Amino acid sequence: MIDANINRSKEGLRVCEEITRFLLEDTKLTRELKNARHEFDSLIHSLVHKKNLLECRYILSDIGLNILGEELKRNNVEDILLANIQRVKESVRVLEEFSKLINKEAALGFKKLRYRIYEIEKKAIKKVVALSNIR
Repeated sequence: MIDANINRSKEGLRVCEEITRFLLEDTKLTRELKNARHEFDSLIHSLVHKKNLLECRYILSDIGLNILGEELKRNNVEDILLANIQRVKESVRVLEEFSKLINKEAALGFKKLRYRIYEIEKKAIKKVVALSNIR
């Protein structure tokens, strides 16, 4: 569970970062997302060792592997940003909750990061909507 949510968070952060970098060309938002990604990495290192995660990864037997929801429904960049930022918030919340069992300081760090993501989301959505209105 921890490994899946780490991957989900990092992937979502990277997608959002690429949108702010290449589509919005917003240095400040890109930096904020990059910093959030690096802070996320630091929290993960304080929680678990990557080697242990890889040893527990069973991709082919994961029952969620073939469950599709709204993953293929994207009409524009706003949809992509919203889906990925939501993915980040949800997975960081899972990590926050389960890290309480392992490292309470990491749990507090995830909580703080989650609130930073809320602020980044607000700014990024506003800019993506504005970009869509221009095009």
